[in-house]
Amino acid sequence: MQVMLKFRLKCTPQAAWEALHSPSVSLELYGPVIRVQPVDPLPRRWQSGDHAVIALKLFGAFPLGVQSIKIHDYESQFDGQRVRIMRDHGGPLSGPLSLLRHWDHQMGISEVPNHPNKTVWRERLEIDGVVAPLFFPVLWVIWQLRARRLRRLAKRWQSNTQ
Repeated sequence: MQVMLKFRLKCTPQAAWEALHSPSVSLELYGPVIRVQPVDPLPRRWQSGDHAVIALKLFGAFPLGVQSIKIHDYESQFDGQRVRIMRDHGGPLSGPLSLLRHWDHQMGISEVPNHPNKTVWRERLEIDGVVAPLFFPVLWVIWQLRARRLRRLAKRWQSNTQ
């Protein structure tokens, strides 16, 4: 099963790419519903090959489990456009989401054609397992909230990169 998003951000693709590689931005995307706490110190900037472990808490109080983050960056082409992609192929280690058999999260950044100061953000979360249909609606809602938060945060990314 897949949760997919595609929307525009009011920032340059480079600003979005830099923000995507910021662990502090990563942690901010799920708030305030889900609080993310690193188990070990996070790098200053995500790089391809990085691995980290985080703990998730609902409203900062109720443990949801521990998740592995494994970063891999690569490039692709979509409709003739260069797309830079960050893939997190870690996954849940404990808690309810660990019942899923497969977790693959990819985020793609490209320029809005003929608008170099705007970004197309694509995101795909792929899950699988017997319990995937139970988790899909919840994850779909969380990803919609992520998209809303991303749009808000992107406005300040532009000013931080100039």
